[in-house]
Amino acid sequence: MNQVGILIIDDDEASQAALRQMLDEEGWTVRIVPLANQAMAVLASGNYKLVIVNVAMTGLSGPLFTTLKELALAPPVESGGHPGVRVLFLVPELAAPEAQPVLEHGQLPYSLKPFHLHDFLEKVSDLLLETGAIPQPIRRVHHEHKSAERNFARERPVSGDRRLGRNRRQTTMFAARDDYMMSEEEMLEFEKQEKEEQEHQKKKKKQLGLP
Repeated sequence: MNQVGILIIDDDEASQAALRQMLDEEGWTVRIVPLANQAMAVLASGNYKLVIVNVAMTGLSGPLFTTLKELALAPPVESGGHPGVRVLFLVPELAAPEAQPVLEHGQLPYSLKPFHLHDFLEKVSDLLLETGAIPQPIRRVHHEHKSAERNFARERPVSGDRRLGRNRRQTTMFAARDDYMMSEEEMLEFEKQEKEEQEHQKKKKKQLGLP
């Protein structure tokens, strides 16, 4: 399997550290770009399977957002069988009223901040599966993420700021640990649903005559 390269475009240090720690644990190669005007050159120079970008850095128009939107909507596998690049937009809490309708209308994948750790990893997993960058879904759900809670859930946005700017980017990365920890019953239900989905996919492939 090819090395999974992930590009993070975000200038919020808390988000950078949280994302790097989480994705490093999966064994993937992470590159962080803190300046929007550097993102295009870095993206063009590397072999990235996924771009995770703070929508407050791109805005909802302009060349960077347009390029990432085109990548997000492109086929997951290009002509010739080459895997494409998937894009996941991060939407800070105060940016959501403006950004969320635009992303939903454009059918663009996104995650709201703060978010649950396993929900975020599930979205990352789904996007990487589309291109064949990983052979199977991420099944490891983190019950605890103490360092993320302690080090990264710090800053809250300043109220009253109506611009897509730095205050909107510096939001809590994760929900509180009690919010995203799964109980034993929830874990069993989660694993049951995954098993049922796998069986469903196997049956579907068999009906289509796929290997």
